Amino acid sequence: MSTTTSEGGAAPALTAKDFKGKVSPDWCPGCGDYGVLACIQRASAELGIPPHRVVTVSGIGCSSNLPGYIATYGMHTLHGRSLAVATGVKMANHELTVLATGGDGDGYGIGGNHFTHTARRNVDLTYIVMNNQIYGLTTGQVSPTSLPGMKTKSTPFGNLEPQYNPITSAIMNGATFVARGFSGHGNHLVELIKKAIGHRGFSVVDVFSPCVTFNHDNDFKFFRDRVRKLEDEGHDPSDWKAACEKALLWGDVIYTGHFFEVDRPYLDAQEPVLDKGGALSHRKLGLTGEQATKVLQKMM
Repeated sequence: MSTTTSEGGAAPALTAKDFKGKVSPDWCPGCGDYGVLACIQRASAELGIPPHRVVTVSGIGCSSNLPGYIATYGMHTLHGRSLAVATGVKMANHELTVLATGGDGDGYGIGGNHFTHTARRNVDLTYIVMNNQIYGLTTGQVSPTSLPGMKTKSTPFGNLEPQYNPITSAIMNGATFVARGFSGHGNHLVELIKKAIGHRGFSVVDVFSPCVTFNHDNDFKFFRDRVRKLEDEGHDPSDWKAACEKALLWGDVIYTGHFFEVDRPYLDAQEPVLDKGGALSHRKLGLTGEQATKVLQKMM
């Protein structure tokens, strides 16, 4: 795919290498997050989005180190707060492609409140969650998506809590694009990420990304034996009831794919301040130099 230069000519086609960061990942060998990073890079290149038009925002955790490994603008923020910051980025410059990345503990545990309200507001950004059913960075505690009975450092006698379902939660809270992938199925995941980025509204892509060090229950073999693609069964993403029913299955068959999609107004399209004049970040500050200095001094 070719992009266009500022002079109107055709720019060279992008490749995944154009999105390779200057720092190499320090994840454990075999971590599923390597596959997710590669898929994000491939998807961005295939969509022809120039790296300087993308911002990647994360919280805290192994997977939240991702902005350092991809050649886009990036922000490594606070635990569970990536979506709040990503919303701010999108509202300040709605012309950018905004990605938020993180893990299940960061996004569904500490960040559960922001997950709910970003979906409700339908902010036009893509949230890619590397779901490994464990707190990996802190060396193996139970997370919201851990299965009941799972033994971890924080649940030595087995997890007593029910498993959180991010797919049904995203749909019911108002997300307008909801999908699930598996880092072991790269080509499929690339297509899901491309669809998510192309969708206007809050897009959630939950990704099974096995932690090979601290979660030996839900490893690559576990998912390869069980994962089935919705696309192979002719699933209709406009059917929210069927999407929820498929998402609730967790046994010999666990579904991945494009669960749900609907069109409804997204936040930056409804904000009257953004109707004209371009991105806020490109507009002249409506203050004099003296007024701006006073504001900054008060904030210091």
